[in-house]
Amino acid sequence: MTIEPNENDFPTSRKTTIKGSRHLAREKVLQVLAATTNEEVSLDVAFNHVFFRQFTFDAKDAVDETRILHPDEVHELEADISIQWSDEDVEYARAVIGAARDQLVGSTELIDRHSKNWDLERIALLDRILMRLAIAELTSCNDIPVKVTMNEAIELAKRYSTDKSGTFINGILDAVIEELQKDNRINKLGRGLVE
Repeated sequence: MTIEPNENDFPTSRKTTIKGSRHLAREKVLQVLAATTNEEVSLDVAFNHVFFRQFTFDAKDAVDETRILHPDEVHELEADISIQWSDEDVEYARAVIGAARDQLVGSTELIDRHSKNWDLERIALLDRILMRLAIAELTSCNDIPVKVTMNEAIELAKRYSTDKSGTFINGILDAVIEELQKDNRINKLGRGLVE
């Protein structure tokens, strides 16, 4: 006996893609950084999965040891809609991920130095990743205002971390930004970016 699916069985999306944005790219950068923190998932696999909805399944059964399932092969739910990225958003994401990885030791030291009365290990891992993302964006993206970086980090913290993470991250990033500006490590260019 075959049961035909009812169109109301699952809340599947009517959209096949949505347009990416810098805000959405920043959220995806957070996801890539979180996925690659313990280095069990490679950066390439995490980036392609998060940004381009490519999935690796049954690698041992594939001819070349990898099996990539593309978005058109998956019946996706609303949360998994493919995103149509601009080249600028992908370039932004790669730059921030690269900077966050390159600056891991330095940003960790900055966070540790400015998180008074907190042992670094007691700070939620996601909060540390968010602050590393913000520091990378502050130092590597000359076209993004400091206030935008700060506000976006706080909003991501409110969405993905604890209730008090936004306030906590705000306090630490304020001190980090002050130090980075004093050391001329934040160089914003263009109209409206210089404070």
